[in-house]
Amino acid sequence: MSENREEQKEALEVLLEFNDRLVRNMKIIVKELTDERMEDTDKFLDGIVQALNWEIQVVNGTMDLLNEGRIRIDKGDFNEKIQALSSAIAAKEDALMAEKFSEVIPIFESLGMAAKEVVS
Repeated sequence: MSENREEQKEALEVLLEFNDRLVRNMKIIVKELTDERMEDTDKFLDGIVQALNWEIQVVNGTMDLLNEGRIRIDKGDFNEKIQALSSAIAAKEDALMAEKFSEVIPIFESLGMAAKEVVS
């Protein structure tokens, strides 16, 4: 059990290395999807989606540690927002994607804070 806990902590430490950049990139993609697409917006979006998927996998594998002692990440809210974003991405509607990314950003900011708290 303690070995699994250490692996979870290591995964959260790696997540911390990427989380701030992911949040920053999500804010940028919201602007691109809202204002004006750039030449590489689709490629940028794909990279963000890959990073999101990776962080979601880490969350799924570490949820018990993240919420140890108290609820830091509301799993239901997290899943609901991610599913809404996923649907918007599948629909390929820029305005809807921008809206759903805007709703997901605070969750990933909270994830970063929760991970920092747990690993320190």
